Amino acid sequence: MPSTFTVFFEDPFWVGVLEISDPEGVRAARHVFGAEPTGAELLEFSLHGYDRLLEQAFAAPVVETDMASRPRVVNPKRLARAAAREQSARPVSTAAQEALARSFEESKAESKAAAKRRRMAEDEQRRAHARAKAKARHRGH
Repeated sequence: MPSTFTVFFEDPFWVGVLEISDPEGVRAARHVFGAEPTGAELLEFSLHGYDRLLEQAFAAPVVETDMASRPRVVNPKRLARAAAREQSARPVSTAAQEALARSFEESKAESKAAAKRRRMAEDEQRRAHARAKAKARHRGH
């Protein structure tokens, strides 16, 4: 019996859905995670909570499916490109990452301003030195 476990965001929680397909139809059960589950939390769930979810799925009523209405299998490369597009379109996912990004931008701006001040001071020093040399030449020394 093929089965799939899908984790997705259903506002305001992350939800996992287990679907079990057999010749009679499809059975399903869901588990609400709450906050976005990490890899470690998913592993913990698969080791300790998956049995309960499996029992719920087998206790659920069977929903008949006709094979003609099943979605087409999508090319894996196309799926990978779509996933990459979603990842690039998604904003920074956590507050910590956003704080780090802002901190990086601020330090970048500060360093740029400091480099500009340093360049201007060096240029001014070169001009002053050149003026002093020119003045010394005019005095005849």
